Amino acid sequence: MTDWTTNSNEALHLSLVRAATDKEALGDNESYENFHPTFTYPIYGEDEKIYGYTDLVIDLRFASGSLAQFLDIKYSEKLTSSSTLDDVRGTLENFIPGDYCRTEAEFLAHVEEETASFRPLGVKIHSYTRAASNSSEKGKGAAATLSEDDPDAIVYEVWHATWNTPGFREYHRRMQIFILLYIEAGSYINESEDAWEFVVLYEKRKRRTTPVTESYHFVGYSSLHPFYCFPDKVRLRLSQFVIVPPYQHQGHGSALYNAIYQYVLTQPSVVELTVEDPAEAFEDLRDRNDLAMLLGHMAFMAEAFGSDVSHNGGRVGRARASVRAGTKAKPAAGKLGPPVDRAWFERWRQELKIAGRQFHRLVEMLIQLHLNPTDMRAAKAYRLQVKERLYRFNYEVLVQLEEKERLDKLEETFQSVRGDYQRILAMVR
Repeated sequence: MTDWTTNSNEALHLSLVRAATDKEALGDNESYENFHPTFTYPIYGEDEKIYGYTDLVIDLRFASGSLAQFLDIKYSEKLTSSSTLDDVRGTLENFIPGDYCRTEAEFLAHVEEETASFRPLGVKIHSYTRAASNSSEKGKGAAATLSEDDPDAIVYEVWHATWNTPGFREYHRRMQIFILLYIEAGSYINESEDAWEFVVLYEKRKRRTTPVTESYHFVGYSSLHPFYCFPDKVRLRLSQFVIVPPYQHQGHGSALYNAIYQYVLTQPSVVELTVEDPAEAFEDLRDRNDLAMLLGHMAFMAEAFGSDVSHNGGRVGRARASVRAGTKAKPAAGKLGPPVDRAWFERWRQELKIAGRQFHRLVEMLIQLHLNPTDMRAAKAYRLQVKERLYRFNYEVLVQLEEKERLDKLEETFQSVRGDYQRILAMVR
Protein backbone atom coordinates (compact mmCIF):
# COMPACT_ATOMS: atom_id res chain seq x y z
CA MET A 1 0.00 0.00 0.00
CA THR A 2 1.38 3.40 -1.01
CA ASP A 3 2.17 5.85 1.76
CA TRP A 4 1.16 9.27 0.47
CA THR A 5 2.34 11.16 3.58
CA THR A 6 5.74 12.89 3.68
CA ASN A 7 7.54 14.58 6.58
CA SER A 8 7.96 18.18 5.43
CA ASN A 9 11.27 18.62 7.33
CA GLU A 10 12.75 15.71 5.38
CA ALA A 11 11.21 16.76 2.07
CA LEU A 12 12.58 20.31 2.15
CA HIS A 13 16.17 20.39 0.88
CA LEU A 14 18.06 23.68 1.29
CA SER A 15 21.25 24.80 -0.44
CA LEU A 16 23.57 27.80 -0.39
CA VAL A 17 24.94 27.67 -3.91
CA ARG A 18 28.29 29.18 -4.91
CA ALA A 19 29.82 29.90 -8.27
CA ALA A 20 32.12 27.22 -9.66
CA THR A 21 35.21 29.36 -8.96
CA ASP A 22 34.24 29.66 -5.29
CA LYS A 23 33.52 25.96 -4.87
CA GLU A 24 37.11 25.16 -5.79
CA ALA A 25 38.35 26.86 -2.62
CA LEU A 26 36.08 25.00 -0.19
CA GLY A 27 37.92 21.69 0.13
CA ASP A 28 36.43 18.22 -0.06
CA ASN A 29 35.03 18.20 3.49
CA GLU A 30 33.03 21.42 3.28
CA SER A 31 29.46 21.27 2.01
CA TYR A 32 26.98 24.10 1.81
CA GLU A 33 24.34 22.22 -0.14
CA ASN A 34 21.47 19.91 0.71
CA PHE A 35 20.74 20.51 4.38
CA HIS A 36 17.36 20.35 6.08
CA PRO A 37 15.30 22.67 8.28
CA THR A 38 14.62 22.08 11.96
CA PHE A 39 11.02 23.27 11.70
CA THR A 40 8.48 23.55 8.89
CA TYR A 41 5.26 23.79 10.92
CA PRO A 42 4.88 27.56 10.27
CA ILE A 43 4.65 26.68 6.56
CA TYR A 44 3.15 23.19 6.28
CA GLY A 45 1.21 22.93 9.52
CA GLU A 46 1.68 21.73 13.06
CA ASP A 47 2.06 18.06 12.12
CA GLU A 48 4.78 18.91 9.55
CA LYS A 49 3.20 16.50 7.08
CA ILE A 50 2.50 16.85 3.36
CA TYR A 51 -0.12 14.57 1.85
CA GLY A 52 -0.54 13.32 -1.70
CA TYR A 53 2.99 12.54 -2.96
CA THR A 54 5.62 9.82 -2.97
CA ASP A 55 9.37 10.54 -2.97
CA LEU A 56 8.65 14.24 -2.54
CA VAL A 57 11.63 16.63 -2.75
CA ILE A 58 11.21 20.37 -2.27
CA ASP A 59 14.39 21.87 -3.68
CA LEU A 60 14.88 25.42 -2.35
CA ARG A 61 18.23 26.93 -3.28
CA PHE A 62 19.77 30.27 -2.42
CA ALA A 63 22.59 32.08 -4.17
CA SER A 64 25.10 32.12 -1.32
CA GLY A 65 25.57 35.87 -1.35
CA SER A 66 22.48 37.64 -2.67
CA LEU A 67 20.17 34.84 -1.51
CA ALA A 68 18.32 34.90 -4.83
CA GLN A 69 16.13 31.79 -4.80
CA PHE A 70 15.25 28.82 -6.96
CA LEU A 71 12.34 26.51 -6.14
CA ASP A 72 11.65 23.15 -7.74
CA ILE A 73 9.20 20.41 -6.69
CA LYS A 74 9.90 16.77 -7.59
CA TYR A 75 8.06 13.53 -6.82
CA SER A 76 7.53 10.03 -8.20
CA GLU A 77 3.73 9.99 -7.98
CA LYS A 78 0.93 12.22 -6.79
CA LEU A 79 -2.73 11.67 -6.06
CA THR A 80 -5.22 12.83 -8.64
CA SER A 81 -7.77 13.96 -6.07
CA SER A 82 -7.56 17.75 -5.77
CA SER A 83 -9.54 17.77 -2.53
CA THR A 84 -6.89 15.88 -0.54
CA LEU A 85 -3.71 16.89 -2.36
CA ASP A 86 -1.58 19.49 -0.54
CA ASP A 87 -0.41 22.45 -2.62
CA VAL A 88 3.32 22.20 -1.91
CA ARG A 89 4.50 25.03 -4.17
CA GLY A 90 1.61 27.40 -3.53
CA THR A 91 1.96 27.03 0.24
CA LEU A 92 5.68 27.80 0.21
CA GLU A 93 5.18 30.72 -2.18
CA ASN A 94 3.33 32.50 0.63
CA PHE A 95 6.65 32.74 2.50
CA ILE A 96 9.20 33.66 -0.21
CA PRO A 97 9.39 36.56 -2.68
CA GLY A 98 7.63 35.96 -5.96
CA ASP A 99 10.67 36.75 -8.08
CA TYR A 100 12.41 33.42 -7.47
CA CYS A 101 13.99 31.61 -10.43
CA ARG A 102 11.74 29.07 -12.15
CA THR A 103 14.46 27.17 -14.00
CA GLU A 104 17.76 25.72 -12.81
CA ALA A 105 19.62 27.22 -15.77
CA GLU A 106 18.35 30.70 -14.94
CA PHE A 107 19.35 30.26 -11.30
CA LEU A 108 22.87 28.95 -11.99
CA ALA A 109 23.48 31.77 -14.48
CA HIS A 110 22.41 34.21 -11.78
CA VAL A 111 24.81 32.61 -9.27
CA GLU A 112 27.75 32.94 -11.65
CA GLU A 113 26.85 36.54 -12.49
CA GLU A 114 26.25 37.73 -8.94
CA THR A 115 29.51 36.38 -7.51
CA ALA A 116 31.50 39.20 -9.01
CA SER A 117 28.97 41.90 -8.18
CA PHE A 118 27.27 41.16 -4.85
CA ARG A 119 28.44 43.18 -1.86
CA PRO A 120 26.93 43.36 1.64
CA LEU A 121 24.42 46.13 2.28
CA GLY A 122 24.91 48.68 5.04
CA VAL A 123 27.99 49.51 7.11
CA LYS A 124 30.69 47.07 8.23
CA ILE A 125 31.00 47.11 12.03
CA HIS A 126 33.30 44.15 12.73
CA SER A 127 35.48 41.50 11.15
CA TYR A 128 37.44 38.44 12.28
CA THR A 129 39.45 35.66 10.68
CA ARG A 130 39.51 31.88 10.70
CA ALA A 131 42.03 29.51 9.17
CA ALA A 132 40.94 27.79 5.96
CA SER A 133 40.15 24.08 6.30
CA ASN A 134 43.22 23.12 4.29
CA SER A 135 45.51 25.45 6.21
CA SER A 136 48.33 24.25 8.46
CA GLU A 137 46.92 26.65 11.07
CA LYS A 138 43.55 24.89 11.23
CA GLY A 139 42.89 23.43 14.67
CA LYS A 140 45.90 25.10 16.30
CA GLY A 141 43.94 27.92 17.90
CA ALA A 142 45.77 30.44 15.74
CA ALA A 143 42.86 31.40 13.51
CA ALA A 144 41.88 34.41 15.59
CA THR A 145 45.37 35.88 15.24
CA LEU A 146 45.66 35.52 11.46
CA SER A 147 45.94 38.73 9.51
CA GLU A 148 43.20 39.37 6.95
CA ASP A 149 45.97 39.42 4.33
CA ASP A 150 47.26 35.98 5.33
CA PRO A 151 46.67 33.50 2.49
CA ASP A 152 45.48 30.93 5.07
CA ALA A 153 42.83 33.30 6.47
CA ILE A 154 39.13 33.34 5.75
CA VAL A 155 37.65 36.71 6.67
CA TYR A 156 34.21 37.10 8.22
CA GLU A 157 32.52 40.48 8.24
CA VAL A 158 29.55 41.82 10.24
CA TRP A 159 27.41 44.48 8.56
CA HIS A 160 24.76 46.74 10.11
CA ALA A 161 21.70 47.80 8.12
CA THR A 162 18.22 49.29 8.57
CA TRP A 163 15.11 49.56 6.43
CA ASN A 164 16.61 52.80 5.09
CA THR A 165 19.63 50.96 3.67
CA PRO A 166 19.08 50.88 -0.12
CA GLY A 167 18.09 47.38 -1.25
CA PHE A 168 18.02 45.87 2.24
CA ARG A 169 14.25 45.47 2.49
CA GLU A 170 14.31 43.20 -0.56
CA TYR A 171 17.34 41.32 0.79
CA HIS A 172 15.60 40.76 4.12
CA ARG A 173 12.58 39.23 2.39
CA ARG A 174 14.87 36.54 0.98
CA MET A 175 16.72 35.73 4.21
CA GLN A 176 13.83 35.91 6.71
CA ILE A 177 12.62 32.39 5.91
CA PHE A 178 15.57 31.04 7.94
CA ILE A 179 13.80 32.41 11.02
CA LEU A 180 10.81 30.14 10.41
CA LEU A 181 12.99 27.14 9.61
CA TYR A 182 15.41 27.31 12.56
CA ILE A 183 13.81 29.29 15.42
CA GLU A 184 10.98 27.65 17.32
CA ALA A 185 7.94 29.94 17.35
CA GLY A 186 9.80 32.28 14.98
CA SER A 187 7.73 34.63 12.85
CA TYR A 188 8.24 37.35 10.26
CA ILE A 189 8.61 40.87 11.58
CA ASN A 190 6.37 43.76 10.57
CA GLU A 191 8.01 45.79 7.80
CA SER A 192 5.83 48.78 8.66
CA GLU A 193 7.77 49.23 11.92
CA ASP A 194 10.56 51.54 10.81
CA ALA A 195 12.85 51.22 13.83
CA TRP A 196 14.23 47.73 13.12
CA GLU A 197 18.00 47.28 12.86
CA PHE A 198 19.81 44.28 11.40
CA VAL A 199 23.28 42.80 11.80
CA VAL A 200 24.30 40.34 9.07
CA LEU A 201 27.34 38.05 9.08
CA TYR A 202 29.15 37.13 5.84
CA GLU A 203 32.08 34.97 4.89
CA LYS A 204 34.46 36.75 2.51
CA ARG A 205 36.49 34.52 0.21
CA LYS A 206 39.35 35.34 -2.12
CA ARG A 207 38.61 33.94 -5.57
CA ARG A 208 41.28 32.20 -7.61
CA THR A 209 41.18 34.73 -10.40
CA THR A 210 43.66 37.10 -12.00
CA PRO A 211 43.51 39.70 -10.65
CA VAL A 212 42.29 38.30 -7.33
CA THR A 213 38.65 39.14 -6.59
CA GLU A 214 36.45 38.55 -3.54
CA SER A 215 33.05 36.99 -3.00
CA TYR A 216 30.66 37.22 -0.06
CA HIS A 217 28.55 34.40 1.36
CA PHE A 218 25.68 34.61 3.87
CA VAL A 219 26.33 33.06 7.32
CA GLY A 220 23.54 34.37 9.54
CA TYR A 221 21.89 37.45 10.98
CA SER A 222 20.15 39.06 13.92
CA SER A 223 17.30 41.56 14.11
CA LEU A 224 17.25 44.26 16.78
CA HIS A 225 14.52 46.64 17.90
CA PRO A 226 14.94 49.79 20.02
CA PHE A 227 12.45 50.61 22.78
CA TYR A 228 12.13 53.97 24.49
CA CYS A 229 13.89 54.34 27.83
CA PHE A 230 13.13 57.45 29.89
CA PRO A 231 14.11 60.18 29.45
CA ASP A 232 16.03 60.20 26.15
CA LYS A 233 17.59 56.76 25.56
CA VAL A 234 16.59 53.38 24.15
CA ARG A 235 16.93 49.75 25.12
CA LEU A 236 18.01 47.62 22.17
CA ARG A 237 16.25 44.27 22.17
CA LEU A 238 17.76 41.34 20.30
CA SER A 239 14.71 39.73 18.73
CA GLN A 240 15.90 37.10 16.21
CA PHE A 241 19.23 35.33 15.85
CA VAL A 242 20.15 32.60 13.38
CA ILE A 243 23.29 30.97 11.98
CA VAL A 244 22.58 28.69 9.01
CA PRO A 245 23.54 25.00 9.47
CA PRO A 246 26.73 24.88 7.33
CA TYR A 247 28.29 27.41 9.74
CA GLN A 248 26.89 26.15 13.04
CA HIS A 249 29.07 24.77 15.89
CA GLN A 250 32.09 26.73 14.63
CA GLY A 251 31.93 29.75 16.97
CA HIS A 252 30.22 32.07 14.50
CA GLY A 253 27.21 32.53 16.77
CA SER A 254 29.47 33.80 19.54
CA ALA A 255 31.31 36.04 17.09
CA LEU A 256 28.05 37.58 15.87
CA TYR A 257 26.71 38.05 19.41
CA ASN A 258 29.93 39.71 20.57
CA ALA A 259 29.91 41.99 17.51
CA ILE A 260 26.37 43.08 18.43
CA TYR A 261 27.40 43.69 22.04
CA GLN A 262 30.43 45.75 21.03
CA TYR A 263 28.23 47.74 18.67
CA VAL A 264 25.85 48.50 21.55
CA LEU A 265 28.75 49.78 23.68
CA THR A 266 29.58 52.33 20.96
CA GLN A 267 26.04 53.74 20.78
CA PRO A 268 25.51 56.63 23.26
CA SER A 269 21.73 56.44 22.85
CA VAL A 270 21.52 52.78 23.91
CA VAL A 271 21.38 52.09 27.66
CA GLU A 272 21.38 48.28 27.49
CA LEU A 273 21.09 45.20 25.32
CA THR A 274 18.16 42.92 26.13
CA VAL A 275 17.03 39.63 24.61
CA GLU A 276 13.48 38.63 23.72
CA ASP A 277 12.45 35.20 25.08
CA PRO A 278 15.78 33.47 24.40
CA ALA A 279 15.82 29.79 23.47
CA GLU A 280 17.88 27.59 25.78
CA ALA A 281 20.74 27.24 23.28
CA PHE A 282 20.93 30.99 22.74
CA GLU A 283 20.76 31.68 26.47
CA ASP A 284 23.78 29.40 26.96
CA LEU A 285 25.62 31.22 24.17
CA ARG A 286 24.82 34.56 25.76
CA ASP A 287 25.85 33.41 29.24
CA ARG A 288 29.16 31.96 28.03
CA ASN A 289 30.13 35.09 26.16
CA ASP A 290 28.97 37.58 28.80
CA LEU A 291 30.80 35.64 31.50
CA ALA A 292 33.97 35.40 29.41
CA MET A 293 33.76 39.16 28.79
CA LEU A 294 33.57 39.88 32.52
CA LEU A 295 36.41 37.50 33.34
CA GLY A 296 38.56 39.30 30.79
CA HIS A 297 37.59 42.81 31.96
CA MET A 298 40.53 43.84 34.13
CA ALA A 299 38.99 46.89 35.80
CA PHE A 300 35.78 45.09 36.70
CA MET A 301 37.55 41.98 37.97
CA ALA A 302 40.04 43.98 40.00
CA GLU A 303 37.22 45.72 41.88
CA ALA A 304 35.11 42.56 42.10
CA PHE A 305 37.91 40.53 43.67
CA GLY A 306 39.49 43.35 45.64
CA SER A 307 42.71 43.40 43.65
CA ASP A 308 44.40 45.61 41.07
CA VAL A 309 46.90 43.01 39.94
CA SER A 310 47.87 42.29 36.36
CA HIS A 311 45.90 40.01 34.04
CA ASN A 312 48.37 37.15 34.37
CA GLY A 313 48.62 37.00 38.12
CA GLY A 314 46.93 37.55 41.46
CA ARG A 315 43.25 37.02 42.16
CA VAL A 316 42.01 37.89 38.67
CA GLY A 317 44.38 35.42 37.07
CA ARG A 318 43.48 32.76 39.63
CA ALA A 319 39.77 33.37 39.04
CA ARG A 320 40.18 32.69 35.32
CA ALA A 321 42.38 29.69 36.05
CA SER A 322 39.78 28.29 38.44
CA VAL A 323 37.17 28.36 35.67
CA ARG A 324 39.48 26.41 33.39
CA ALA A 325 40.37 23.91 36.12
CA GLY A 326 36.89 23.64 37.63
CA THR A 327 38.18 24.60 41.08
CA LYS A 328 37.32 27.32 43.58
CA ALA A 329 39.36 30.50 43.80
CA LYS A 330 40.02 31.88 47.26
CA PRO A 331 37.46 34.40 48.53
CA ALA A 332 38.39 38.04 48.26
CA ALA A 333 37.48 41.23 50.09
CA GLY A 334 36.09 42.80 46.92
CA LYS A 335 32.79 44.32 45.86
CA LEU A 336 31.30 40.92 45.02
CA GLY A 337 30.87 40.22 48.72
CA PRO A 338 28.67 38.35 49.24
CA PRO A 339 26.44 40.19 49.55
CA VAL A 340 27.33 42.27 46.50
CA ASP A 341 27.80 46.02 46.89
CA ARG A 342 24.59 47.28 45.26
CA ALA A 343 25.81 50.73 44.27
CA TRP A 344 28.91 49.21 42.69
CA PHE A 345 26.74 46.60 40.96
CA GLU A 346 24.48 49.21 39.36
CA ARG A 347 27.37 51.43 38.28
CA TRP A 348 29.00 48.58 36.40
CA ARG A 349 25.69 47.28 35.02
CA GLN A 350 25.04 50.66 33.43
CA GLU A 351 28.58 51.00 32.13
CA LEU A 352 28.53 47.52 30.57
CA LYS A 353 24.97 48.02 29.25
CA ILE A 354 23.74 44.63 30.47
CA ALA A 355 20.10 44.09 31.41
CA GLY A 356 19.37 43.80 35.13
CA ARG A 357 18.38 40.13 35.41
CA GLN A 358 21.25 39.03 33.21
CA PHE A 359 23.82 41.04 35.19
CA HIS A 360 22.45 39.63 38.46
CA ARG A 361 22.93 36.11 37.11
CA LEU A 362 26.47 36.83 35.89
CA VAL A 363 27.50 38.31 39.24
CA GLU A 364 25.98 35.32 41.04
CA MET A 365 28.04 33.01 38.84
CA LEU A 366 31.22 34.88 39.70
CA ILE A 367 30.43 34.74 43.41
CA GLN A 368 29.78 31.01 43.17
CA LEU A 369 33.07 30.64 41.30
CA HIS A 370 35.19 32.01 44.12
CA LEU A 371 32.97 31.13 47.10
CA ASN A 372 34.75 29.13 49.79
CA PRO A 373 32.31 26.36 50.81
CA THR A 374 33.77 26.29 54.33
CA ASP A 375 32.90 29.98 54.88
CA MET A 376 29.41 29.56 56.32
CA ARG A 377 28.78 33.31 56.62
CA ALA A 378 29.58 33.91 52.96
CA ALA A 379 27.61 30.85 51.87
CA LYS A 380 24.54 32.09 53.75
CA ALA A 381 24.88 35.61 52.36
CA TYR A 382 25.12 34.21 48.84
CA ARG A 383 22.11 31.96 49.34
CA LEU A 384 20.02 34.87 50.64
CA GLN A 385 21.15 37.12 47.80
CA VAL A 386 20.12 34.62 45.12
CA LYS A 387 16.85 33.75 46.86
CA GLU A 388 15.92 37.41 47.18
CA ARG A 389 16.27 37.84 43.42
CA LEU A 390 14.34 34.65 42.71
CA TYR A 391 11.57 35.73 45.06
CA ARG A 392 11.21 39.12 43.38
CA PHE A 393 11.31 37.56 39.89
CA ASN A 394 8.68 34.91 40.75
CA TYR A 395 6.68 36.98 43.25
CA GLU A 396 3.24 36.54 41.69
CA VAL A 397 3.52 32.74 41.82
CA LEU A 398 5.30 32.39 45.18
CA VAL A 399 3.05 34.79 47.09
CA GLN A 400 0.10 32.45 46.52
CA LEU A 401 1.83 29.57 48.33
CA GLU A 402 1.80 28.76 52.04
CA GLU A 403 4.95 29.87 53.85
CA LYS A 404 6.53 26.41 54.18
CA GLU A 405 5.71 25.50 50.59
CA ARG A 406 7.10 28.87 49.48
CA LEU A 407 10.37 28.33 51.38
CA ASP A 408 10.70 24.79 50.04
CA LYS A 409 10.11 26.02 46.49
CA LEU A 410 12.69 28.76 46.87
CA GLU A 411 15.27 26.28 48.18
CA GLU A 412 14.53 23.88 45.32
CA THR A 413 14.91 26.69 42.77
CA PHE A 414 18.10 27.91 44.41
CA GLN A 415 19.69 24.47 44.18
CA SER A 416 18.62 24.20 40.54
CA VAL A 417 20.14 27.61 39.78
CA ARG A 418 23.40 26.65 41.47
CA GLY A 419 23.61 23.50 39.38
CA ASP A 420 22.95 25.43 36.19
CA TYR A 421 25.60 28.01 37.11
CA GLN A 422 28.12 25.22 37.60
CA ARG A 423 27.24 23.87 34.15
CA ILE A 424 27.77 27.29 32.55
CA LEU A 425 31.04 27.91 34.40
CA ALA A 426 32.31 24.56 33.13
CA MET A 427 31.66 25.70 29.55
CA VAL A 428 33.78 28.85 29.83
CA ARG A 429 37.35 28.13 28.84
